[in-house]
Parts: sequence; structure tokens; C-alpha cells
Amino acid sequence: MKLHSDPQSSLNTITGYGIGYIEVNSKAYSQAIIIQPEGEITTWPVNTFADLSLENLASLCAFKPELIIIGTGKKQQFLKPELIKPLIFAKIGFEIMDSQAACRTYNILMNEGRQVLAAILLDTSNSL
Repeated sequence: MKLHSDPQSSLNTITGYGIGYIEVNSKAYSQAIIIQPEGEITTWPVNTFADLSLENLASLCAFKPELIIIGTGKKQQFLKPELIKPLIFAKIGFEIMDSQAACRTYNILMNEGRQVLAAILLDTSNSL
């Protein structure tokens, strides 16, 4: 799925998302990523939703965003309360949604000038 927007050339914009990839500024990534409007795209050492750990989520706090969007892959899944404690203690807002919705939401918030961070898991399913 191509995601079209009016990107500001200096900002990291998600330009596509599909099974097994996410595209940022027209460059494809084949693993989970952490993206903010500015700076480098960081790979996220998480392959599936089941792999998410307290440490994975705590590491997101170091980026000091205003809001974190967590894309959980093909379908929306919810985290156990103990896993989101680092975000609550750091007073960082968060939303959890399927990765396709997370990509769209990130682009909207980024274009509004928000200090948003998206941590996106890939859809690795073989069926459509």
C-alpha cells in the first residue's frame, strides 16, 4: 500500500507499507523500525508482537517523544499493563494500533509538527 502525503523533504515520511516491508522516504526496510520526524531510522530488535518486552518499550523512552505509536503488525493487539509501565512513568502518551493504521497516524501527526515516535512491527503474514 502506497501512502501519499505532501511530505516535507527534510522529514522522515512513511511512503509505503505492505507484507514484509515498510518504506520511509522511498527506502524499503524489511524489519521493524523506530521512526521520528527527524534523525536516523533505527531498527527495532523485535520480530513479532510476542517478542515485545519491558526493555523494548523502555528503550523508546530514551528518544523523549511527546507521543509513541506502536504498530503491532497485521492486527491490533494490546500490551500487558506491566509492559507499558515505562511509558506511563516517563509521562509519554502512547497509542497501540495495527501497523497500517500506525503508519497513517504517524504521517498525520508528523505533518502537524508533533514530536511523535512510531515503533512499527511488520506484517509477515502470507495471506491477504
